[in-house]
Amino acid sequence: MHIHGGPHSAYGHIFFHEFQLLAAKGYVVVFTNPPGSTNYGQEFVIQTKEDWGGKDYRALMEATKYVNENFDFVDKDNWGGSFGGYMANWMITQTDFFKAAVSARSTCNRFSMFGTSDVGFFNGNFEQKGNPWDNPDFYLKVSPISYADKVNTPVLLIHSEEDYRCPISQAEEFFTALKWQKKDVAMVRFPKENHELSRSGQPKHRKERLSHIVSWFEKYLPVN
Repeated sequence: MHIHGGPHSAYGHIFFHEFQLLAAKGYVVVFTNPPGSTNYGQEFVIQTKEDWGGKDYRALMEATKYVNENFDFVDKDNWGGSFGGYMANWMITQTDFFKAAVSARSTCNRFSMFGTSDVGFFNGNFEQKGNPWDNPDFYLKVSPISYADKVNTPVLLIHSEEDYRCPISQAEEFFTALKWQKKDVAMVRFPKENHELSRSGQPKHRKERLSHIVSWFEKYLPVN
């Protein structure tokens, strides 16, 4: 399951090398545009307003269920996820369905994101309910780190040290919370890279990133 970030972006009809790489390694790649995506009009986009981890999460799990029930060539007991970072972290706190996960340029704490991300202050104006100091309970309710004790899925965190959209402190918070509990977690950090690592990063780093993703899935989801 490969999930785009944003959440207000979308997959389109275009060549995507990550999909092709995973498919070449023997994996079935499932990708969708869940609620919040920008391809079905404004009403569809705003379905995640004040509901991160709600309709979007349920739609993604429904897509997983659909594929499991309708395609015989899918190994129904072995699913992994290379996700949009927030949703990757959120999903493994809500379900043990996935056998492995990769979370890239992720966020885990919507409260601390408000003051550290270059667009964090937008949250109080649209995405979340008010300012974090006025409504801290809501911000933490939609933060994966609040449910770190629920994680049982092995997860690889990939992050760039100069990411100002999703500061590396977000991955560090989640890594520390999981490592403290002796969960199966690893973190790879890339120096001199930003939020665009996968798209316009240094070629050697882009190649290394893909190698880490493939290696993680091959470790926990070996292809027969």
